[in-house]
Amino acid sequence: MKIIFIALLIVSPLFFIGLINKVKAIWAGRKGASLLQPYYDFGKLLKKGEVISKTTSFAFRLSPSINVAAVLFVLLMIPIPGLGSVLHFEGDFILFAYSLALSKFFTVIAALDTGSAFEGMGASREVTFTTIVETAFFVVLGSLALLTNQFSFESIFAAINLSLVYTPLIKILLVVSLFIMLLAEGSRVPVDDPNTHLELTMIHEVMILDNSGPDLAFIQYAAALKMTIISVLIANLLLPPELILPAALSLFVVILLVVFIAVGLVESLIARSRISHVPQFLFLMTALSLTAFAIIVFFLFGGI
Repeated sequence: MKIIFIALLIVSPLFFIGLINKVKAIWAGRKGASLLQPYYDFGKLLKKGEVISKTTSFAFRLSPSINVAAVLFVLLMIPIPGLGSVLHFEGDFILFAYSLALSKFFTVIAALDTGSAFEGMGASREVTFTTIVETAFFVVLGSLALLTNQFSFESIFAAINLSLVYTPLIKILLVVSLFIMLLAEGSRVPVDDPNTHLELTMIHEVMILDNSGPDLAFIQYAAALKMTIISVLIANLLLPPELILPAALSLFVVILLVVFIAVGLVESLIARSRISHVPQFLFLMTALSLTAFAIIVFFLFGGI
């Protein structure tokens, strides 16, 4: 059952991208493309040839495969409600964070490997914003570990649903923080716009301008899978502890759908931020995660 659900999560990211696009189309008064359109686009890219610059090295060629492999590996550490995770051990959330960082590292290296100043600009922006998000994410992980006194994702999400007075407030703060991370890591509005063609405002898209064919398909899939993984973390935080397995899995799927519908609504209602304002938005994640951490420290050690 666990393997089946993991397999469904592996094939679902492109559906969620289609759901985001459908929500945006409906909000704009259009019918929009099919929910399965990302799958068709993915298949077309796999069939196309590649154009690889002579200035690139093996790093550029390996980057898309390592990107996908790292994100797929991360998926194995995420617990499924009522089923647990495929791979879990003490401190697995540290490996989780650094595996995502490995994926980002090779994407940046591939952009720099092209020798393009334009892609270098995008890589510089990506690394700058990632330092903000990554720091805040470690605060989120530290808050969860401190709250539950556990050090693996499976045990953390099993223990976080204990009936503590301040737990709901902590969950709300961390859920909002993770949602901001989802927008940033998925290159979504207001941080970035996957549909933009304005050269000076692009971040992620400018980094992959030299990629084509299967490599481009892998990169786009990895980005969608990363968004799915973060949404699974959000779902684990929101699920009530007392649900039986069928109800827990059903509500789990509903929460994932709601998260991606919310992404579509955000992109429909909010304009893309200016580059100079993106750090202000990302620092909101830092502020929320630090607030959650401070509340936990106050309630756990305030009386000492």
